[in-house]
Amino acid sequence: MLDLRFIRENIETLQEMLVNRGSNIDLQEFVKLDAERREILTEVELLKNKRNVESAEVAKRKKAGEDASEIIAEMGKVSAQIKELDVKLAEVEEKVTYFQMTMPNAYHSSTPIGKTEDDNVEIRRWGTPKEFTFKPKEHWEIGEDLEILDFERGSKLGGSRFVVYRGAGARLERALISFMLDTHTTEHGYTEHLTPFIVKREICEGTGQLPKFEDDMYKTTDDMFLISTSEITLTNLHRQEILNESDLPKYYTAYSPCFRREAGSYGRDMKGLIRLHQFNKVEMVKLATPETSYDELEKMVVNAETILQKLNLPYRVIQLCSGDIGFGAAKTYDLEVWVPGQNKFREISSCSNCTDFQSRRMGLKYRPEGNSKSEFCHTLNGSGLAVGRTLVAIMENYQQEDGSFIIPEVLIPYMGGMKVVKK
Repeated sequence: MLDLRFIRENIETLQEMLVNRGSNIDLQEFVKLDAERREILTEVELLKNKRNVESAEVAKRKKAGEDASEIIAEMGKVSAQIKELDVKLAEVEEKVTYFQMTMPNAYHSSTPIGKTEDDNVEIRRWGTPKEFTFKPKEHWEIGEDLEILDFERGSKLGGSRFVVYRGAGARLERALISFMLDTHTTEHGYTEHLTPFIVKREICEGTGQLPKFEDDMYKTTDDMFLISTSEITLTNLHRQEILNESDLPKYYTAYSPCFRREAGSYGRDMKGLIRLHQFNKVEMVKLATPETSYDELEKMVVNAETILQKLNLPYRVIQLCSGDIGFGAAKTYDLEVWVPGQNKFREISSCSNCTDFQSRRMGLKYRPEGNSKSEFCHTLNGSGLAVGRTLVAIMENYQQEDGSFIIPEVLIPYMGGMKVVKK
């Protein structure tokens, strides 16, 4: 959420930013609402001052034994006017708040200007895609042939875009989760958490999923929400708290299942594991000061890259353009892993600096050293990694002509010594 004063003082710049983001928000509507709000506040303040003056006059007359009924009657009218304006003010402020809550973050100056993912900028590549002596299969073909992925029974249980992992498939998914968490905690300094998978509305509002993306989330009958990422819970751990600068940065990681309706993605990646309604992910979250947050973003990207490098999976790092960057992000890098079956790179991690956009929504602050005034923290998040998509990359990059696939060396201990998944 952007600061009201910041919006008010940067209308033209922010309107250009919104255009570059592909947003249809018209800031002139905000200008009208903000002007109306300030006009009402001024009027209320004048009326309250008048009431205070009249109240003092009433006390003075009563003390002198004089009649104050006329002034008391006038005070009643003033109080009624104030009450009426308070109702009107609440309505306007609700609209202003909704405006703030649905307006995206201002992107960083280094973000490339562009309209779609085609305008994203490649930063670097790692590894060389393997050249196969046979036509590589797509992961769902491999998984179904080996009977480790069962999309038919997944659909029977949950409908389309659900899957059942079986045997070595289930074990490999579990192995990847443990491997990722072990790497982030022992090598990168993150503290592991296991958080609730169902949360209150205000928790989703804090990280920006609500109200804008409510249609993409699964909701219970008592207004609770299944999390779409553990970014939601990890970032909210310190909501409405004031941390000491010496406590920052904080590095948190967690595994969670993620639930997404994918309401706006009908027809995309209908087959396989790429776009499911329920999937597993290991998340990284950082809380940092404004002075260090962009350095922390670069480190987070390297943390995610480490997982791919240990698995020896070719990938590239791209920086997202203004038209493709997420709602709450100021700057984002995506990691895209090579998927031979599709002969293309596919997103496997997204790492973002959200600056104070989320912390302002959830009241997350820190107190700088030697300063009594608190400031908003910067929050960062990144996939470390999307587990199912990592499984896809392993199956396709390590596939053999006989239909089997090799287990990456770093995962063999997690697989009980299994080196090859075969019939």
